[in-house]
Amino acid sequence: MTRLGTAFRRAAAVAVCLIAAASVQAPAQAKAEPKAPREFTDLRSVAPTVLHDIRYTGPHNFVGVPVDGYRRPLCILTRPAAQALARAQRTLLRQGYSLKVYDCYRPQRAVDHFVEWAEDLADERMKAEFYPRVEKSRLFADGYIAEKSGHSRGSTVDLTLVRLPAAPTRPYVPGEPLAACHAPQADRFPDNSVDMGTGYDCFDTLSHTDDPRITGVQRANRQLLKGVLAAEGFVNLPEEWWHFTYRPEVFPQTFFDFPVAERSLRGHGG
Repeated sequence: MTRLGTAFRRAAAVAVCLIAAASVQAPAQAKAEPKAPREFTDLRSVAPTVLHDIRYTGPHNFVGVPVDGYRRPLCILTRPAAQALARAQRTLLRQGYSLKVYDCYRPQRAVDHFVEWAEDLADERMKAEFYPRVEKSRLFADGYIAEKSGHSRGSTVDLTLVRLPAAPTRPYVPGEPLAACHAPQADRFPDNSVDMGTGYDCFDTLSHTDDPRITGVQRANRQLLKGVLAAEGFVNLPEEWWHFTYRPEVFPQTFFDFPVAERSLRGHGG
């Protein structure tokens, strides 16, 4: 073999070794998280006086643990929906009330978490509060859990009313005795909202906005919330007094999966 051939073989061998070493030593790159389109915003930047009680960030929800994709207790919405809430808030403040949001944009991974939880019939740790009169095996058939949610499109919000000045709400303590969400307000988990007849996320027909069993002050509170929001373009889901969607939706066919976190909005400029 010629000297040139020998030198070439040696160079090639060294190159192969270097490439192999680099492939072993180079750390695997973390998968980049999806970002929110520029049409999304943090509600606090548009309506800073709206109260927040983002339930899926912590364990006080029907799953009983923080839900996948909720990194921070934020209300992220499409900008038109957030601006409509700001207008509704101004109307309510003049009447001595504030809006309080429980959930806004919901990533698809959170919806997947709900589905996985619903399929695990053995996990009923939160049944006594959130679905005491419904068998967990019926949650899909009865429409309480689904594989897609309008929340993932960014223009749907779960919310309630709080009479001002807002009283503090004590924190939920995991493992504490649970009270049925359909019980009288004094017997439910203490929430500083007005009496809507049930607690939030109550899987029960009593949560239907116009259920005839809801009368008096409870009905008046539901109708106040519904009326003020309807005037700003929100449509109520009849099965849930707390659930409203702003129409027309900016993304009527898209289900997003970016996490609920400030970094999802980074670079939006507010």
